[in-house]
Amino acid sequence: MKLYKTFGRGAQAAEQCIRSLEQRGAANTAKVEPVVRRILADVRKRGDRGVRRYAEKFDGLTSQQPLRVTRDEMEAAWHATAPALQAAMLVARGNILAFAEAQLPKEWTIAPADGVKTGQIVRPLGSVGCYVPGGRYPLPSTLLMTVTPAQVAGVERIVVCSPKPAKETLAAAWLAGVTEFYRIGGAQAIGALAYGTASIGRVDKIVGPGNLYVTAAKTLVTGECGIDMPAGPTEIGVASEKGNPAGIAADLVAQAEHDPEALAVLITSNAALAQAVRAEVKAQARGNGLARQSLAAQGCIFVTKTVAEARELTNRLAFEHLTIDSAADLKWVRNAGSVFVGDYAPQSMGDYVSGPNHVLPTGRNGRMRGGLSVLDYVKVITVQEYTRKGLRSLGPHAIALAEAEGLLGHAESVRVRMR
Repeated sequence: MKLYKTFGRGAQAAEQCIRSLEQRGAANTAKVEPVVRRILADVRKRGDRGVRRYAEKFDGLTSQQPLRVTRDEMEAAWHATAPALQAAMLVARGNILAFAEAQLPKEWTIAPADGVKTGQIVRPLGSVGCYVPGGRYPLPSTLLMTVTPAQVAGVERIVVCSPKPAKETLAAAWLAGVTEFYRIGGAQAIGALAYGTASIGRVDKIVGPGNLYVTAAKTLVTGECGIDMPAGPTEIGVASEKGNPAGIAADLVAQAEHDPEALAVLITSNAALAQAVRAEVKAQARGNGLARQSLAAQGCIFVTKTVAEARELTNRLAFEHLTIDSAADLKWVRNAGSVFVGDYAPQSMGDYVSGPNHVLPTGRNGRMRGGLSVLDYVKVITVQEYTRKGLRSLGPHAIALAEAEGLLGHAESVRVRMR
């Protein structure tokens, strides 16, 4: 990992690195956007043929394989799964379910004036596409994280897309009750979900993480359907002044092994801690080739002059995953996808079984939103109800505002009902 001091002779180099990290989301997806545009255009024009072309090229789909996975395949995968893994999936799903149920927004009504009722109703989306990466590692946890909140929200049609789905992913699909599953991935899967094909109906919204191609594709189809967020290569930030070097290093290595593009950063004003973590990372990553690759390319340690500066830099970079020393530190956290508190909360727990979603905003999108939640699968629709008395109470104020804006028809639509 590269070590920068934000003060003294190293200040300029540190600032250059920080500015490049601030641009990480847009800069990364820009590299693949031309290719993604071509794939999306092909899928839109040729439908299933376009999807199959790229699925055979990139996903290892054979010409004899159907795009759709059957329930029998999912059931067979579940029965072929070791009992210990079945038990782990059951625990994870239970915790995700409970957390999503607690997040559900409520319907309510208030009375701002006599004869006036305003409030909100909550309705599920009609359909969602859940993208589950299937590249280097099987990710049954991502299937549970994306499908379970949709079920809690009451989404009627839930579609899963995953390239070369592993047995474990199919087993999770069986556990979750998935009925529509396609063995496709990449930009071609995003195109199929957004535009629809003869075999795959379009969806209202696409959720789930993915590589740069998937992230770029999600961004490009936003005119056709909704998306949760750009959720690209994994990011970890650790803001610590007194943490355990071995534990910090273990989290950095763990998240770095996801992807060669993964970002791993430690921010501290404690120079001794910085050196200790750096040495630990080197030792722990020795046998992990992928982690070594991403840490060499994107791993950074920033030593700041003050604790306040460390905290400000942490919020500036808005990490997907953020570890802090104690619950007292929560008061200064403004930007992060998900926060892990203390020495005994490894980020891997959030990846699997804690309950909060592990689909989180990357590329500094933590400045604008948190992670995937049940809120992404529902619409909050506002409602207004007036009696004649209520309209006569508030109507004159609406007429005054409408006339001030020169919208006389607006004013008359109120006035005609008050007579």
